Amino acid sequence: MMMFSQQRFSGPDPPRPEGIEKTSHVIVFIPPGSISPGLGTVFSSTEPESELKSFCSRNILIILGFSSIMAVIALIAVGLTQNKPLPENVKYGIVLDAGSSHTSLYIYKWPAEKENDTGVVHQIEECKLKGPGISRYAQRLNEIDAYLTECMERASQVIPKSQHQGTPVYLGATAGMRLLRMENEQLADKVLSVVTKSLNNYHFDFHGARIITGQEEGAYGWITINYLLGKFTQKLSWLNLKPNGGNSQGTYGALDLGGASTQITFVPQNERIESPSNALHFRLYGKDYSVYTHSFLCYGKDQALRQKLAKDIQGTNGILRDPCFHPGYEIVMNVSELYSGPCTKRFEMTLPFDEFQIQGTGNYQQCHESILELFNTSYCPYSHCSFNGIFLPPLHGDFGKTDQHMRREVQLSYGTPAGELHPRSPGSAQCHRKSSLDRAQAL
Repeated sequence: MMMFSQQRFSGPDPPRPEGIEKTSHVIVFIPPGSISPGLGTVFSSTEPESELKSFCSRNILIILGFSSIMAVIALIAVGLTQNKPLPENVKYGIVLDAGSSHTSLYIYKWPAEKENDTGVVHQIEECKLKGPGISRYAQRLNEIDAYLTECMERASQVIPKSQHQGTPVYLGATAGMRLLRMENEQLADKVLSVVTKSLNNYHFDFHGARIITGQEEGAYGWITINYLLGKFTQKLSWLNLKPNGGNSQGTYGALDLGGASTQITFVPQNERIESPSNALHFRLYGKDYSVYTHSFLCYGKDQALRQKLAKDIQGTNGILRDPCFHPGYEIVMNVSELYSGPCTKRFEMTLPFDEFQIQGTGNYQQCHESILELFNTSYCPYSHCSFNGIFLPPLHGDFGKTDQHMRREVQLSYGTPAGELHPRSPGSAQCHRKSSLDRAQAL
């Protein structure tokens, strides 16, 4: 039997022939049957150990190289199959602006981190619902669900599915629904109930449908104008939406012409707001604001026209020659339709005909005089008034305006985290000097 044993000598070195170097490792050959110490021949060599080290080193280098190549291949494969940017830390919001003549849906996007506790918001989508304002559906409630479907489905496509449950949805109804509530509160509640049921069918975070006050509507318009003109954040002033000369004015006033109401809102200059119902106080971007606002219900474009027609039709034979319509314009209108809302009640009377014809004559001066008759400026219980005894501080500075064709308001809904804004498209902001405003002194 042949065995190899490697051992270290601890005793005195045995004698060795000349020319053989001392080593601490030996190879011992033990013949079969000879187990006794001292029997056998001793050989000294370092070659097998060097070969072993060289073999191990080569194998380790091969393994490391192979592992590196596989790691690179894996990274490339992941990059090709998962070629997606890191998710943005953003939030989304949906606002439905239910006006008197139409409803529009707006989708907003903003960074999750707020600036001075107020969200910096960008509109990314607008969808106009097909049909009139929701107040017109009071007698056809079963059509509301289909009315909302197209734009809500569009919102489901625009907003990432992973964000649906965390996306708030608000519906704010304005003067059209305020008038319906004045006529029939139960019917207005039914409309909102059906709207709520329909919007709850979508996988968003629905925060409710409600009729906003005239004060809120005015405040939202004022916030929108100043937000878009960079009056709240220095960052937004880069958009070149404001006149040259910096931010010295402070804030702009806002005029909002809707279909059923008109709002005026601004910060009075060194004036006390004598009517508490016209005063608003809020904090935006770390600063407090006290503003005057009033909503003139029934003085939007559509309802003001109905008032004018109800006034002018008196004493006619059923044909109204109207200077506010261009020559050649003709239309037939039912008397019952003219008197159908609360805005024309003060002119309502029994007429000898059920319908009347409007014929346009196109005379600006006569039209202007006819419209001024709608505004009663004969009395004022305050130091300054607009008309119909409504308090109005002296006007100053520049004003922005929105109208029913370009309404882009801000929605500050109850339940929204404090100070979050939902402004609409920058295209709505139109700036006018005070000289332009002076021509509308009826307000």
